[in-house]
Amino acid sequence: MTTRKRKKSLLPNSEDQTDGEAVKIQIQCQPDHSLQVVHQNVGKDESLSPYFSTKDAVRLDYSFFNQPCVQLAKAFLGKVLVRKLTDGTELRGRVVETEAYLGGEDKASHSAGGKRTERNAAMFMKPGTIYVYPIYGIYLCMNVSSQGEGAAVLLRSLEPLSGQDVMRGLRAAKRREGAKILKDKELCNGPSKLCQALDIQRCFDRRDLATDMEVWLETDQGDTIHAGEVVSAPRIGVESHGEWATKPLRFYSRGHPCVSVLNRDAERQMSTQSCTDFSILGPHIIE
Repeated sequence: MTTRKRKKSLLPNSEDQTDGEAVKIQIQCQPDHSLQVVHQNVGKDESLSPYFSTKDAVRLDYSFFNQPCVQLAKAFLGKVLVRKLTDGTELRGRVVETEAYLGGEDKASHSAGGKRTERNAAMFMKPGTIYVYPIYGIYLCMNVSSQGEGAAVLLRSLEPLSGQDVMRGLRAAKRREGAKILKDKELCNGPSKLCQALDIQRCFDRRDLATDMEVWLETDQGDTIHAGEVVSAPRIGVESHGEWATKPLRFYSRGHPCVSVLNRDAERQMSTQSCTDFSILGPHIIE
């Protein structure tokens, strides 16, 4: 997780509760009235990605999130994050890039050394707990806890599937006047961008992604990403954390246009490995 200068916590003073039970937080999500104008102007968005169908969508429960951090980070790829707005609009995006933060041993993690604070309490809660934190004092990043003490997965990029016009309006509300209109692939190609596009708010921190009524994760018929299509590369923004800066704990769907940052070296290494495996094993034909 990128280290930034921290500002005073936005959460009220309370004891950290990390026994896996939901924490009651006094801070509430407040409707952004500027976004109401966005919804009124856009209306119900009917556009859908040609690769998306809600026909076989199934909401994922606790059993999906209850797995080791690296395994969960890879399992997220291809799954669909859904955000239901107050007017009933559902925004959907397929996860195409994640990062794993392993907890105490991981010097790039907010929970490095087993440090527990009011800010990172969600990282120590049951798998599937949402951890939302601010960077630069104005942007947000969304993570989801996994197995492992203080371990969590950062959601880095999504492929917009439905509600793109609403997402575009939500992004525009946070950008300077006169900025260029964003292409679909630019709506969610970064951790803070996806939070803006899906209106993920600070008060979502410590919510349960397996049971929440405003945000959840789905699987559908198009979510399969094969192991050979997953690039493993160093994480972004952790260059000051020694050996942990180079560990391949960022995972993304190879060749996907919505990935935030491509790592050509890691992709070339994958290609070399594939050629080596082919020369040793020969072609594998599925009949």
